[in-house]
Amino acid sequence: MHPALRLIQTLAKLPMFVASLALFALMCLTFADVLMRSMFNAPIEAATELIRMGIALIVFAALPVLSATNAHIAVDLMDGPFRRFKLDRWRDAFIALACAAMLWYPAGRIVDLAERARGYGDVTEYLSIPTFYVGYFIAVMTYITVVALVGRGLLHLFAPHLLETRHV
Repeated sequence: MHPALRLIQTLAKLPMFVASLALFALMCLTFADVLMRSMFNAPIEAATELIRMGIALIVFAALPVLSATNAHIAVDLMDGPFRRFKLDRWRDAFIALACAAMLWYPAGRIVDLAERARGYGDVTEYLSIPTFYVGYFIAVMTYITVVALVGRGLLHLFAPHLLETRHV
């Protein structure tokens, strides 16, 4: 495997670790909230806002890695005809580049919304956490996803052998 791809694979473990940690924290928080609500009739008041931020963290931390490794859920109804005519490489390149193009505009809008939240001083209800941090995180991870998809699309077009996985 090419050393640059090996470095990218190593760096991709960090956001997945962050997403895993956030998922574990959400599981603990939900368990504690249910326990407190059921046994003591005293729910954790800030649980809702923490869960919302945690879910955003999980989804957008994992998005670039899943996009770069093509690990999304896919329906393969048309794989047969594409393989038969040897068009699967072109299809995968087109899909990756089209998805990158479609994510560019929402990422920009998220930056605008984060800027607005920062300007207004928006904070969460119970913990007073500034909401623009989450907005910027979502925007940055979406832009990283765009770069990952463009890279994947270009690799499909110009160096498909680098995307092949070798089973050891």
